[in-house]
Amino acid sequence: MLRNVFLALVALVIAVGGGTMSAWYAVNRFDGFGALAIGQWTGHPDAGTPLSDPYAKARAAREGAFPLGSAEGLAFYAYDDDKGAALDRRCTYSLSGNSPNSRFWTLYAADRALLPLDPGSGRLPALHSRQILRGEHGTFVVTVSPHAQPENWLATSGSGRMTLVMTLYDTPVGSNSGLVDMTFPAVTRISCDG
Repeated sequence: MLRNVFLALVALVIAVGGGTMSAWYAVNRFDGFGALAIGQWTGHPDAGTPLSDPYAKARAAREGAFPLGSAEGLAFYAYDDDKGAALDRRCTYSLSGNSPNSRFWTLYAADRALLPLDPGSGRLPALHSRQILRGEHGTFVVTVSPHAQPENWLATSGSGRMTLVMTLYDTPVGSNSGLVDMTFPAVTRISCDG
């Protein structure tokens, strides 16, 4: 009799603990279903639409996020550099390549909760497509670094992991057209402090 009660308690602990941990993982760490990966960048075209998966809806509700509709824009996230290493605030990175297909885009560095990083006093917290210096054929290079850089510089500060967030406005990705020509800048580590 005591053995049956013990086994029932163990099963209950496993069920409740496993369910709680899986729900926490799905809301905090799981990228969700329907992710669109282009190079090192990942976006969720269904976010903010009725087709959004329940985990994305739960994450947006928990964070108080207001995702853009598919006709308005789409956010893409880069968590790792081109070698697969997690992005670090103490390191200097180069984003180089062509602009994604969109009328306008913004770029900023964020923490793991996707809150923008404070770059420090007198520094721009974000860049946008109309202020970027470009080379031939529309290519550009943005340096993401805690140290001042010439030309296109996105300042970071502090230590720990970071995420780069590029939000595209008026983009063909929302209508599922133009995906073949979609390109994003590559994220390459240049150097690292400490």
